[in-house]
Amino acid sequence: MHGVVYRVPASGGSATVWADGDALRPSTFAGANGLKLHGGAVWVTNLDKGTVLRIPITAHGTAGPIQVRATGMPSIDDFAFTGRGDTLLAARDDDEVDLVRPDGTHTAVLTAADGLRTPTSVAVHADEVYLPSAAYLTGADPNLLTARLDR
Repeated sequence: MHGVVYRVPASGGSATVWADGDALRPSTFAGANGLKLHGGAVWVTNLDKGTVLRIPITAHGTAGPIQVRATGMPSIDDFAFTGRGDTLLAARDDDEVDLVRPDGTHTAVLTAADGLRTPTSVAVHADEVYLPSAAYLTGADPNLLTARLDR
């Protein structure tokens, strides 16, 4: 099922739906996509809706209410936290990486002019950012772009 977050027991067993809701569902192609654990919550992107979502983990391990933390980022795929609270870098399939601040505002920090070709993931290690470019829409110049975080 698209547009849900599943829970799988660490000891094995069947997956069950942990979080479900309109904010996770696709509108055309793909809904819930990138997923990270951070600050007592599950963070998820919705590729179709261009959103970053935060789902608090309750004391009982269940999903709290889904919170929309950022909007207006079409084709958002993966993301990584920068190490500064809830600030994150969001990779977008439209050849852009956005810096997303805790208040939901975002700014493009890397684009196709920097060598991005449909980035599908982003990783941060210390002050380094790694962005594999799949180039699956162009078929030309797949690469690994690296950048330094300005702290």
